Amino acid sequence: MTEEVEFVIDAAIEMMDKAINHLEVELGTLRAGKANPRMLDTVMVDYYGTQTPISQVANIGTPDPKTIAIQPWEKTMVEPIERSIINANLGYTPMNNGEIIRINIPALTEERRKILVKQVHSEGENARISIRSSRKDANDEIKALEKDGLSEDDAKKAEDTIQKQTDQFGEKIDQIVKAKEEDIMKI
Repeated sequence: MTEEVEFVIDAAIEMMDKAINHLEVELGTLRAGKANPRMLDTVMVDYYGTQTPISQVANIGTPDPKTIAIQPWEKTMVEPIERSIINANLGYTPMNNGEIIRINIPALTEERRKILVKQVHSEGENARISIRSSRKDANDEIKALEKDGLSEDDAKKAEDTIQKQTDQFGEKIDQIVKAKEEDIMKI
């Protein structure tokens, strides 16, 4: 295969990888009944006029399975962090003792678990759509290269390679979604 074809395949694989990474980040913010510092990954704090991820202005830990503890590096950041958590609308109620912010994670109800599972499947489907879009873009580029003189055999091999990668990434999504679903439904 030519360098151009390999470049197209590599670009498609890179985009598919990004879709998997995005899925993992999105699913990491969904809580499965136990505290996890990643649940706050989407929270941005106003740090001296700049929107900054909470993990860059505080230590985040889980002293026990039902609690997230946030210890700001500067005492003046306690209030802005607390406000940011509330404004992020994640459904958590932060409690602040002046130095540390604690969030108690309540147990999930059966109804809430089912809603979260639907959300997991929706995120999985979004990742699949992104992967299929990457495959389509790559195949379109291969067809354009074929019009510019790429042999039919090389084009077919490239499309087969892209399809195999699409299938592998699809299986990876299935595994990630299934693991998260089991985690959520586990009591």
